Amino acid sequence: MKKLENKVAVITGATSGMALATAKLFVAEGAYVFITGRRQKELDEAVESIGSNVTGVLADSANLTDLDRLMETVKSEKGHIDVVFASAGTADFAPLGQVTEEAFDKMFDLNAKGTFFTIQKALPLLRDKASIIMTGTIATIKGMPSLSAYGASKAGLRVFARAWTNELKLRGIRVNVLSPGPIETAVFKGNEDVKAHMASQIPLGRIGQPDEIATTALFLASNDSSFITGSEICVDGGMAQI
Repeated sequence: MKKLENKVAVITGATSGMALATAKLFVAEGAYVFITGRRQKELDEAVESIGSNVTGVLADSANLTDLDRLMETVKSEKGHIDVVFASAGTADFAPLGQVTEEAFDKMFDLNAKGTFFTIQKALPLLRDKASIIMTGTIATIKGMPSLSAYGASKAGLRVFARAWTNELKLRGIRVNVLSPGPIETAVFKGNEDVKAHMASQIPLGRIGQPDEIATTALFLASNDSSFITGSEICVDGGMAQI
């Protein structure tokens, strides 16, 4: 039996990279997936690449009206949610002296506020024993230059996971944070020197692949992780661990 047979999953920000790889794997493992993106062209391409058992919803996770529309779509088409993966996020790489107010607000609006209200809006549709997954970052663990605002915007997710684990424990809903290290996504396109430098900082000697995030998300979404909640799993090749 497939690990997500007959499950309904919502994955935000899933038009590329790690979240798109996760959506594809979830469908392959039996789930029906709702994905979001902020650009219609990329959203349509992602839906086409997934192929079946998927609905694309144009939505910005920082916009509460968009989140309401997303959940109304899920409610009308499927009526419930078994897995919500709040993956939509953004990063602006800049040292302390160069971070603009606009960039700061953009990161906190999407990474912190957007994640919080994605879960809040999904809550009425979540079945008992559902799984909530949030995309964190190892930048909350390591003092990474030029990532102070980004790391701070993600640090709250760890607090969310702990608090919500207590709030939702009577329903058996599990809440966890999946924190990637450097992963082969568009951010490294044309930046081979940066990629090589990052790889040199990782004990396993390479940056990760989107599929390695997807398989970890599958673990957290499925019954394989039935005794894991309130936790953070770092998928970082050991970068933040030693």
